[in-house]
Amino acid sequence: MSHVIIHIFLSLLSFSSHKYLAVPGNPPNTYKGSKSAETMTTVSPFARSSAFEEIPSLSGREQTIEEMYSVPESFLEIEVRNPQTHGFGRKMYTDYEIVCKTNIPAFKLRHSIVRRRYSDFEAFRDILEHESTRVNIPPLPGKVFTNRFSDEVIEGRREGLERFLSVVAGHPLLQTGSKVLCAFLQDPAWDRAQWV
Repeated sequence: MSHVIIHIFLSLLSFSSHKYLAVPGNPPNTYKGSKSAETMTTVSPFARSSAFEEIPSLSGREQTIEEMYSVPESFLEIEVRNPQTHGFGRKMYTDYEIVCKTNIPAFKLRHSIVRRRYSDFEAFRDILEHESTRVNIPPLPGKVFTNRFSDEVIEGRREGLERFLSVVAGHPLLQTGSKVLCAFLQDPAWDRAQWV
């Protein structure tokens, strides 16, 4: 992703460095900017060939193997996996394993695995909303009342919970300002009653 952002930035630098403006209605490659209209070759802002040649600091040396394959400065990986259904009859519920891998200082552990059920996610989301009024907290996947223990429903919910956690945990204001975020993601003894 950072390579794409760098490439777009460099392309925009290259594109914005031209002194000439396109004149609507004139033939292609005719630009306004001098005493007479000049003909120039059109350079796409997405061209790759010479984008790095214009900035000497980037074209000076190639990236090393260590730089290409080393751990990024900051990373956060959230995975919701391994759903398990417990209980019988009206007492049945499904919980999910949350795997968190990060080197962001706001998190207490670099690697953690905890289990949470859907009602824990609901309580967590409510606490986040009350705690962080400046951040719009995304919705959880909806409640299901029929066939809620079918493989399709459980997998759909797992995917939705993973998307929810990725957005919430990746938000910089929540990483630095939320007290409940790290506890929910990393504390095996997390109890919603402590936060209400």
